[in-house]
Amino acid sequence: MSTTADRARWAAAALALALALTGCSGPSAVPDDGAPSRTPVQEIPLPAGVTYRETVRKLDGKQPSHVRILTIHPDAQVRVAGAHGSSLARAETVRAMAGTAGALAAVNASYFDISGGKNYGGYDGDPLGLYAEGGRVLSEATNGRPALLLGYVGDRLDARIQEVATRGEVLAQDGAREEVDGINRVPGRILGCGGVGGDRVDVTEVPMEEPYGGLCTDSGELVAFTGDWGERTPPGPPGSMEALLDADGRVMSVRKPAGGAVPQNGSTLYAIGTSTAWLRSHVEPGSDVVLSTVLNDTAGTPVFGAVDTAIGGRYRLLRAGAPALGDAASSTKKAPRTAAGVTADGTLLVVTVDGRAPGVDAGATLSQTAKLLASLGARDAIGLDGGGSTTMVVRGELRNSPREVEGEKVTERPVANVLALFDR
Repeated sequence: MSTTADRARWAAAALALALALTGCSGPSAVPDDGAPSRTPVQEIPLPAGVTYRETVRKLDGKQPSHVRILTIHPDAQVRVAGAHGSSLARAETVRAMAGTAGALAAVNASYFDISGGKNYGGYDGDPLGLYAEGGRVLSEATNGRPALLLGYVGDRLDARIQEVATRGEVLAQDGAREEVDGINRVPGRILGCGGVGGDRVDVTEVPMEEPYGGLCTDSGELVAFTGDWGERTPPGPPGSMEALLDADGRVMSVRKPAGGAVPQNGSTLYAIGTSTAWLRSHVEPGSDVVLSTVLNDTAGTPVFGAVDTAIGGRYRLLRAGAPALGDAASSTKKAPRTAAGVTADGTLLVVTVDGRAPGVDAGATLSQTAKLLASLGARDAIGLDGGGSTTMVVRGELRNSPREVEGEKVTERPVANVLALFDR
């Protein structure tokens, strides 16, 4: 627990950084080694209520890092929303997704099942944790972890950061109900699990009831797939079943084993292990089913207010203006960072910090990122995916210098989805 003296020292550091950041609307003071040429910042046209800044600051007091800052006022003439590529199952670059969606600007958003990762499951666009787009939950939460929630009241942006859990359920025509363990992911395999159903740590088989960053398994699951996942659901194990639903939730057919084409404009309900017994008993061709997913706070109460977009993160950086990293505050690892913050008046801050370029971009620790967001006026802040994923695109141009490995050339990593700005 932090003491009053700790908080005072932390606030003083944030204030010092705030003073250092003043007057930073011009182009970067240190050239980006290996980065593409860019339009001068002052020549980038953006709608009223949106500003974009670039600066170079020594976040650790010693080494420089390039910082990019998008500031979106609640009444800005834009809409802020999540967007994904042609398929949730496949990653695309931020620039490609922004271009396809017609976004004015975009940054990388969710953590995802990156190819080459220790527990990679074969679908590199699969978001890990909560992801909602257009008011629809497309990936269940890692229960209890923080999320950036965005909605609109009239034309005014309502941005907030809150710890969130999801509860999915299917209601059969005969009145039977069953928990839905997941949405748009490989059944039985939960990377970044959150204690839903019978999650167990992959290696030890120990039940996992708390948010966990590793791999869990569950031998009996019911998972919903929407058309956002892609054209085909994953091949199912022996004994699995899958109900194919039309756009109205009517069961078109049931296939065994699971895995195959997703109905056009429809969805599927995919069962493995013990969950197949429920599907077999209560879901049959011609019957109707209703799938629902509720966003709850940590007390189990439904989340208040409209949620059009939700993006789960791993770390809450700030809560009510105070550091909120807990044990993670002691981490000394510097990396590229993508973060979002909300100020007292509801202004949304979207920030990237470059790294992995010695002498040019040092990156930031989690604590340094939290101080940076506080210095910009954020009261609440969350860390999104970072490292080689950290990417800022404005008006079709790559503005930062993403790097997979320290010292290597600038490379745009394919990611799961983006947080994007659109003309209203």
